[in-house]
Amino acid sequence: MALSNSENVIGNARVVLADRVIEQGWVAVVNGQIAAIGEGVSPAGSEDAAGDLIMPGLIELHTDHLEAHFVPRPKVFWDPIAAVISYDGQLATAGITTVLDSLRVWSEEGTSDVEGRAAMLADAIGSARDGGLLRADHFLHLRCEIPMPTVVREASELAGRPDVRLMSLMDHTPGQRQFRDQGKLRDYYRGKGGGRTDAELDILFERRFAYQKAYASDNLREIIALARKHNVPLASHDDTTEENVADAIKDRISVAEFPTTIEAARGLHQAGICILMGAPNVVRGGSHSGNIAALDLARDGLLDILSSDYVPSSLLLGALQLPQRVPSIDLAAAVRTVTKAPAEAVGLADRGEIAPGKRADLIRVHIAGAVPVVRSVWREGIRVA
Repeated sequence: MALSNSENVIGNARVVLADRVIEQGWVAVVNGQIAAIGEGVSPAGSEDAAGDLIMPGLIELHTDHLEAHFVPRPKVFWDPIAAVISYDGQLATAGITTVLDSLRVWSEEGTSDVEGRAAMLADAIGSARDGGLLRADHFLHLRCEIPMPTVVREASELAGRPDVRLMSLMDHTPGQRQFRDQGKLRDYYRGKGGGRTDAELDILFERRFAYQKAYASDNLREIIALARKHNVPLASHDDTTEENVADAIKDRISVAEFPTTIEAARGLHQAGICILMGAPNVVRGGSHSGNIAALDLARDGLLDILSSDYVPSSLLLGALQLPQRVPSIDLAAAVRTVTKAPAEAVGLADRGEIAPGKRADLIRVHIAGAVPVVRSVWREGIRVA
């Protein structure tokens, strides 16, 4: 859909600013930007928000949910542009106006239908964007599985694109980081991988061990150099030990995704590295992998950014649950974890808060009991949902 200039005032709203909440206020939008913010009675002719929250549009740094639309069943491949449009609609109705689509940048025989298809999906996203078919603003997050033999070649094909905003350094070799308990990884593959036998998993794990020994060290250096060449921020993944933290500092990591222990989170925080955790972890009250709970990090002041990860609607729900579960976090601070903080982490300085001159990416949220409902979504002042 083509975006055009607009003028609008949204009033009778609880307006969530970066540092406080205006309990009754209004927001004026001109030419796609926030023009003014006021308290009290709204100007004549304002759109009535009926006391709902008006918040910045949510900013998502790590979601691989596009994969579920592209491969809705094992061995079933959807038209990639149609998959992108469907996925985009789900994001928009969840209140996400800016997203870094997380693409798997590696190939491994016999593991997943979506591996090795990052370039194709990136092209589909670009085609849908160029055709004016998207509601949210889409960028790319290249997820680089460091031990994989093809990761450098595949990342090199994509890293120079202007829409790449983040590259993550991942290593899911059994026995470390997220899957220190190899039994957890076996359970994961038994459930997600079509019921693999222990013998099949033994072969997979041995191959992973061999890949790490043969490729990880050189690949890590080359991926970091690639990110530096193209000025792309780097993320670490599943930091667990003091050694992982030291590596993150040495590699000049900007965002630490899903640290698995409190010790790692404390070290990352002391180093000034932003900590990203999953909103599903907040909603569920703990990690599905048995690692550290996001709420425990929040209580210790160690949570900077939330990501919806695998459930787009969890981003808003998790943020709004934070003040209820962690009294030291007020509503404005909770909303920063899904707006201003992720925007700043990847250099998107034009959005992420309701302030004069910022992009008018806004959402209207009605609270129905304990569940938030996104009533309206504006991208650069144009209603898209």
